[in-house]
Amino acid sequence: MRFKYLIVIAVVLTLIASSITGCSSKEQKLTKINFVETVHSIFYAPYYVAVSQGFFKEEGLELVITTAQGSDKAATAVLSGTADIGLQGPETTVYVLLEGRDDYLVNFGQLTRKDGSFLLGKKPEPNFKWENLRGKKVIGGRPGGMPEMTLEYVLKQHGLDPKKDLTLITNLQFTAAAGAFMSSDADYVALFEPTASMVEKQGGGYIVASVGASSHEVPYTTFNAKKSYIEKHPDIIQKFVNAVYKGMLWVDSHSPKEVAEAIKPFFPDADVDLMATAIERYKNQNTWGTTLKMKVEDFDFLQTILLDAGVIKEKVDSRLLINNTFAEKAEKTIKK
Repeated sequence: MRFKYLIVIAVVLTLIASSITGCSSKEQKLTKINFVETVHSIFYAPYYVAVSQGFFKEEGLELVITTAQGSDKAATAVLSGTADIGLQGPETTVYVLLEGRDDYLVNFGQLTRKDGSFLLGKKPEPNFKWENLRGKKVIGGRPGGMPEMTLEYVLKQHGLDPKKDLTLITNLQFTAAAGAFMSSDADYVALFEPTASMVEKQGGGYIVASVGASSHEVPYTTFNAKKSYIEKHPDIIQKFVNAVYKGMLWVDSHSPKEVAEAIKPFFPDADVDLMATAIERYKNQNTWGTTLKMKVEDFDFLQTILLDAGVIKEKVDSRLLINNTFAEKAEKTIKK
C-alpha cells in the first residue's frame, strides 16, 4: 500500500515538474526585440498599453526597451543594429534616405498623428493667440527635431518670423526645458506630457495652447526598421504591429483614468490623476486614432515642414519610406 502511495506521489511530482517545464519553455519561445524609443512619454501610451496588457507576449514577443533621448540617437541605434526597431520622428528616415543609404529606414506603423507638445505661459491666457508670442522669449525644442520645426511652422502660419519676431531658445536638453522655464525669465515653453501638466500642477506655468491642435496632421511618431530587417523578418514586424494595434484599440475603448492606470508601471513617480488629465488632452485632439496606416499626402506635408525649416533641400518619394502592408493585415485579422 505504501508503495502505491509513493507511485502516486511520484506521478504527481512528475506532472508538476512537467507543468513548470512547459511554462518555462513557453516563456522561452518569446522572441526578444531590442526596441528603442526616442523619449519616455505618455505621448506613446498605446505602445505602453500593449506591453502592460500582454499584447506583445500574446504575439510571442518580448521588448527590451531603451530610451535614446532624441530621434537622431534612436535612428542611429537602429541603423547600427543596436536596436531592431525604433520609435521616432519619421523626419530621420527622410534624412537617412537623402544620405544615399541603400539599407535605409522604412516606416511600417504610425503611432501619433499630431505634435504632442503644449505651450505654457507664466500666467493664464483664456483668450490666447499665437500672435501673443511677438517679442517674447520662448523655450522650444532642438533644431532639426519635429517639436521645434512644428512649433516654428505654427508661428509662421500666424505671421511670426521665428528668427526675428521672438527669441527662441533651442539649445536645451529635452529634460531640462521645464526647469529652465520655471527658473528663468522665459515667457513661454513647449512641453510634452506629463511634464506640461506637472508644471501646471506645481503652479510653475499654465497651458495656453496645443501645438498639435494648431498644426496639420502628419505621421509625427512612427515605428521603423532597416529595409533589410523588414525583408528578413516580416513575421516579427507583423506580430509587432498586431500588438501595437491591439494597444491602440484598447486605449480608444477605455477611459483616460483606465489608460493611466494601465501605463502607471512605466511612470512610477507620476500621479495617476495627472496622467489621466494628460491622456484626456491627447485623446481629445485625436493624437492616436485607431490605425497605424500612414497617408502619403500627410508624409508629403511632413516634408513640406522640413523644407520650410531648411533642414532638407528637396523632397524624397514618400512612398519609399512607407510600408502599410502590416497595418492593413492587422486591421483585417484583429477585431475592433
